[in-house]
Amino acid sequence: MSYRLGVDAGGTFTDFVLADNEGNIHLFKATSTPEDGTLAIADGFAQIAEKMGKPMRAILEDTELCVNGTTVALNALIQHKGVKVGLVCTAGHEDSLEIRLGHKEEGFRYDAEYPAAKILAERHLRLPVRERVLSDGIVRVPLNEDDVRAACATFRKEGVQAVAVSFLWSVANDAHEKRAAAIVREEMPDVYVSVGTEVFPQMREYTRTSTAVVNAYLGPVLAGYVDRIDAYLKNAGVKVPVRYFQSNGGMAARDAMVSRAVNAINSGPASAPTAGAYVAGPLGYDNFITVDMGGTSFDITLTKGGKTNISKDMDFLRYRIGTPMIQVETLGAGGGSIGWIDTMGVLNVGPQSAGAHPGPACYQRGGYLPTVTDANVALGYLNPEYLLGGRLPVDAVASRMAIEDHLAKPLGLTVEKAAFGIFSIVNNNMVNGIRRVSIERGYDPRDFALIGAGGATALHITALAREIGIKTVLVPKLASGLCAFGQILSDVKYNFMAATPMRLDDKSDLYSIEQRFQQLETQALEVLKSEGISRERVSFKRSIDMRYVGQVHECTVDIGDLSVSDQTIGEIRAAFHALHKQLFTYAEPDSVLEIVNIESTVSGKTELLNPPVLRAGTGVEKAIKAWRDMFFSADAPAQRTAVYDGELLGAGDRIVGPAVIEEPTTTIVIQPGWDCRLDARGTYVMHCA
Repeated sequence: MSYRLGVDAGGTFTDFVLADNEGNIHLFKATSTPEDGTLAIADGFAQIAEKMGKPMRAILEDTELCVNGTTVALNALIQHKGVKVGLVCTAGHEDSLEIRLGHKEEGFRYDAEYPAAKILAERHLRLPVRERVLSDGIVRVPLNEDDVRAACATFRKEGVQAVAVSFLWSVANDAHEKRAAAIVREEMPDVYVSVGTEVFPQMREYTRTSTAVVNAYLGPVLAGYVDRIDAYLKNAGVKVPVRYFQSNGGMAARDAMVSRAVNAINSGPASAPTAGAYVAGPLGYDNFITVDMGGTSFDITLTKGGKTNISKDMDFLRYRIGTPMIQVETLGAGGGSIGWIDTMGVLNVGPQSAGAHPGPACYQRGGYLPTVTDANVALGYLNPEYLLGGRLPVDAVASRMAIEDHLAKPLGLTVEKAAFGIFSIVNNNMVNGIRRVSIERGYDPRDFALIGAGGATALHITALAREIGIKTVLVPKLASGLCAFGQILSDVKYNFMAATPMRLDDKSDLYSIEQRFQQLETQALEVLKSEGISRERVSFKRSIDMRYVGQVHECTVDIGDLSVSDQTIGEIRAAFHALHKQLFTYAEPDSVLEIVNIESTVSGKTELLNPPVLRAGTGVEKAIKAWRDMFFSADAPAQRTAVYDGELLGAGDRIVGPAVIEEPTTTIVIQPGWDCRLDARGTYVMHCA
């Protein structure tokens, strides 16, 4: 027997998925311990050992793949708990991080009172170096090494823990940047060094500098976390190298993750599309939206035609990041989101969260403010006595008291109406997020299936789908740990990039572009070979950043494994025009194009898991475990509703709403007007009448 183990550390819960080579998949959850992630892992391992009936060391010794997804980098950026960073940059460019290209985030462009972003490298720690490389790579001013050493002296005095090095036009000639980085390492051997052309070797000085600084800010934090996790897992019995999940939707080795800490920012939700494809593909859906509602946040991704959107050169939490990331829309809307009344007497929900500690009032951990979870208890959707298969006791009276004291009495409402207000408002917030990844990007959500992930999502998913017009909902039995499951399905994945500015005209040297692609891919093969991945498991996907001459921003054109030559450039041009028209409603086939950057994404393939096969159902009546009064409207009376034990349902069993299905780690609410059928692979397929 061999195993795969995925561990996804979220803000409230840490999820564990253990799969074996016979198609058996097991899901476990432990309360997250941000102060020390190994404590949550120890809790999860104890649950696994108990369920499997064998020592955890024996399981780990037979584990062929161990993957960890983490929110450590994300939390450090959100809470501004990174390290003290110094920046070495070209003289005259010390303020590019604050100038930000004169840009404000969408929605705040004309808001004079919108506060400036916190700059991660303070002004007195952004130090100039006299050097200048021109756009063609020619050295105009040699590197002044004394300036670099003087900067290091200041950094030592100020207690800097990480240094970013980013020079103007280093993508055309990186000799100065490399030499400056070598001096920093020589002068400050214990600091973390982040080099612009190593982290993001593409055009755009501001993006490259910002990415290098964010990487430096997070690097030591992530390194400390990875070292603790690595040591703990090895001591526990893991013999294979631990993999870490990246924002680009793939796994990475330990050293690659630490040197590119910026790639860990959206580590957790980035695996959702892979898991979504595993769930939706066999059912005939290649257009799907995954929604993941945990205890703290709500994450959304969109996949069209089997391809998930990738973003580069984007603002994330107000910081420009150039490296490729799965497009994830994240909202402060989770089970722990707090309901509150503003100064105008209006009910709001989130983004403040009770998190894991103290948590919702019903968790009995000291929380006293009303949360989304408390509302779901008061509405009758959640079991009023326990969650997580009995491991988490619930106090329904505490939920009602929190809602009554803080919301119902001040607003002059019943507890049920106040609870339904929380439920409706958080749903509206989530629907707006779904609209942003679909309608605002030119997609009709009615053309997509909605896939539920996360422990709290299934409570809301049919209500969300109805609100936005989606007719099909898929909720796998593994929903509450779907991202952890996606991790063990994913490939090792690295992005190799280069700046290759070139106007496409009669004088274009297309062979030089193809040659640069081949150089990147040779380098990629060496990296994967060093990680023990054989050539037959390796594949490449190429892309080119292109634009019309005179445009400011470029479009990323996927060209697959197509070579770049006189014979293929026409096809590449046509792909650009088609993409431009899709994104901006027009194309200019007669205008001159230019190439800006190229990228080759290398993947080391992971074998697919054997799917589970459920036994055939024998009738849903036997699965009814209780009846509860539930509220499905603010004005209608409670409905006596059946509660089904998900572990007693079999393939083909069909339930008509309203109803609730209780799985060990999630609860599925089937709103009136919906019906649900359990598929043989363990997915609840729901349709709206």
